[in-house]
Amino acid sequence: MEHNFYKIPSVTKERLLHLLRILEQSTQATVTSVQIEALTGWSSYTIRKDIAYLGGEYGTSAGYNPAVLAAAIKKALGFDRHRLFCIVGLGRLGSAYLNFVTTELEEFELAAGFDINVNRVEILQSPVPLYPVYKIAEVVKNLSIEIALLCVPTAAAQTTAEKLAAAGIRGIVNFAPVTLYLSPEIAVQNVFLLDGLRSLTIKLNR
Repeated sequence: MEHNFYKIPSVTKERLLHLLRILEQSTQATVTSVQIEALTGWSSYTIRKDIAYLGGEYGTSAGYNPAVLAAAIKKALGFDRHRLFCIVGLGRLGSAYLNFVTTELEEFELAAGFDINVNRVEILQSPVPLYPVYKIAEVVKNLSIEIALLCVPTAAAQTTAEKLAAAGIRGIVNFAPVTLYLSPEIAVQNVFLLDGLRSLTIKLNR
């Protein structure tokens, strides 16, 4: 059975993403569904059903090979293709991510940074080229950048996101605590500190 990205349920994709992190951190030769269940709280049945969406046979009586299963998940979720991303907004948060260089980002490459403050662009130390925001369309097109980390103030988030979408950006990780209204074709992943704290509080209140 060949896997099909569009046939994998969204909730399964989220679990596979979590499972990928577990597999990448594993130092064992094999990982069993029982061990995965202990780490995640998912039932062994759910784990096996999720893995079945990948197609093929990845388990033996001893368990799953972490490297082999991780590679299958990456391929199924589209992580086997290299993607370029940029950072927009180089204040404290944006500049911190600007210098976040790690092998964990092996399938992603930081290609550029943008800021409305030209002086900031000129003085910041950076491993990649920095540009004023008015060059977003030009740079995104020339470098074929697909993803943007949006680290601008709340008031500027919507208009900046619209500029990114018009420039050809296909996905935005939004750190501004505001809902973005964009075409459904633009994928948005919100990272809100308040939501994270509230979600944690719900778990603490159980």
